[in-house]
Amino acid sequence: MTVSEGKLVSLEYTLRLDDKTVIESNVGGDPLRYTQGAHELIVGLEKALEGMAVGDKKTVTVPPADGYGAVDPKAFQEVSKKLIPPDALRVGAQLQGRGPDGRVLYPRVAEVKDETVVLDFNHPLAGKTLVFDVKVLDIKDGAVPSNPKRPH
Repeated sequence: MTVSEGKLVSLEYTLRLDDKTVIESNVGGDPLRYTQGAHELIVGLEKALEGMAVGDKKTVTVPPADGYGAVDPKAFQEVSKKLIPPDALRVGAQLQGRGPDGRVLYPRVAEVKDETVVLDFNHPLAGKTLVFDVKVLDIKDGAVPSNPKRPH
């Protein structure tokens, strides 16, 4: 059996940046479980896993376009320093707030100025080339929905 549309896949992985900095790894821990084709992974990684079998290992390099996208200059917003907690008035501080639609947002402090702070709402891995070392641990047939929707 190989990784293909609808299969339940268990992976072991290490995610690095192209400068070799390790971002995260589940080696020695619980496997990452996902359904192939359900868009639960970034597109570049999901495409690269297609056709792999249990026990297969691979190093996958994912450019920003197939990962978290390019850095969007429109995702930076300048706000009054008064709106930021004093302990977060430093570059790199991670904040949490709600957008106008009620969605939870996690901006990072990109710059601290005299009266304002520049917040970056981009994903932290936007603009980065990602390198995954992956190993397929298990592949199972996906569950069939008990009440599948039929096209009209």
